[in-house]
Amino acid sequence: MDTISLAAATILTGLSAGLLYGWRVSVIPGTRRTSSHAYVETMQAINRAILNPAFFLVFLGAPVAIAVATVVSFVDDANARAGLLAFAFVLYLTTTVVTTAVGNIPLNDQLEAFDASGATSAEVDATRVAYERPWNRWHDVRTVSSASAFVLCVLAAFVDVS
Repeated sequence: MDTISLAAATILTGLSAGLLYGWRVSVIPGTRRTSSHAYVETMQAINRAILNPAFFLVFLGAPVAIAVATVVSFVDDANARAGLLAFAFVLYLTTTVVTTAVGNIPLNDQLEAFDASGATSAEVDATRVAYERPWNRWHDVRTVSSASAFVLCVLAAFVDVS
């Protein structure tokens, strides 16, 4: 069970970190090159599309899998693996999930409420300015934290527990 739970935690955390990193190095630079109107409409569409079972399985499954792997490691033998996994769990939950909940999601909700089709160019520009920089900052935090949690899961796999 220890190997299976550790593999699940590592895979799900890696997928989440990869998604967030991929977004950081591709979508964010790409959207910087678009007009404000295209940016707002694109982000509204993406924010709707990402709310799907595959995303939730990975993003919210990662902390569950890390928690299970941590408990299994503690039950088997309180060791360095369990400590690394516990740290990965706290880091992912508090800095990836909570950052998303208190930072990115409220900004997404505000953007969703904005009707770009009936807005002036100045209103669209102002909406973009109010959204883009804070959203990207929150995204950077969760990208680094999810990648760090992934590294901790990988390190946990190399801990000798014999």
